[in-house]
Amino acid sequence: MNLNVPAFSHFVRDGLKLAYFDEGDPNGTPVLLIHGFASTAVANWVNPGWLKVLGEAGYRVIAIDNRGHGTSDKPYDSDVYHPWIMAEDAVALLDHLGIPEAHVMGYSMGARVSTFMAIAHPDRVRSLVLGGLGIGMVEGVGDWDPIADALLAPSLDDVTHQRGRMFRAFAEQTKSDRQALAACIQGSRDLATKEDVAKIEAPTLIAVGTKDDIAGSAQELADLMQHAEVIDIPNRDHMLAVGDKVFKSAVLDFYKRLENR
Repeated sequence: MNLNVPAFSHFVRDGLKLAYFDEGDPNGTPVLLIHGFASTAVANWVNPGWLKVLGEAGYRVIAIDNRGHGTSDKPYDSDVYHPWIMAEDAVALLDHLGIPEAHVMGYSMGARVSTFMAIAHPDRVRSLVLGGLGIGMVEGVGDWDPIADALLAPSLDDVTHQRGRMFRAFAEQTKSDRQALAACIQGSRDLATKEDVAKIEAPTLIAVGTKDDIAGSAQELADLMQHAEVIDIPNRDHMLAVGDKVFKSAVLDFYKRLENR
């Protein structure tokens, strides 16, 4: 499998330099990928094989490094990480590339950002794929203050909170700026309302691992939406579901069905 890291480019929005890649078939239907918290475009979409799978299926594959992540700028102010602000980053990337509309797929925090994008800019979102986030979109996913504490702790050995240890270890693996991530986790937890989610008209696929203890029920979120369907990713937790072959197959099938309408 060719998992070579693609070349990244940059654009500027809100005074921040934001990184992205633009790969696959330049004439294909565009798919915009928005990664999760503490991840990167490479960690979420290249290493697990998404770029390869979507590219080989003929899509134009675009992925952003969210502010605070990857090779994008990393402010330390939590107020600049609200999901509706990051959604505007994603829209600005489409503007920068001259793309009027795209399939939008996000994982975890990226699913939240994608949803806020669909709420604010329904004309730019051809479809939604929400991975790793179900009813937690509107009900919350628990107390994340220990995550920020874990990121700012002197070392991993000082962290006893289980979820905090998981994200601290992941942040170290991705060589992330932990202070920026701590600001991000404090600012990016805004919930979508049931009323706003119910207004989304884009066809939506919600995919959550059956062992995911963070996302909340995919079906409960789908029940709030007009055109949503659910795929269970068997025997996968929050960290491992993103690259699962069942998830990839379901997305390719979902896109193919939309094309044949």
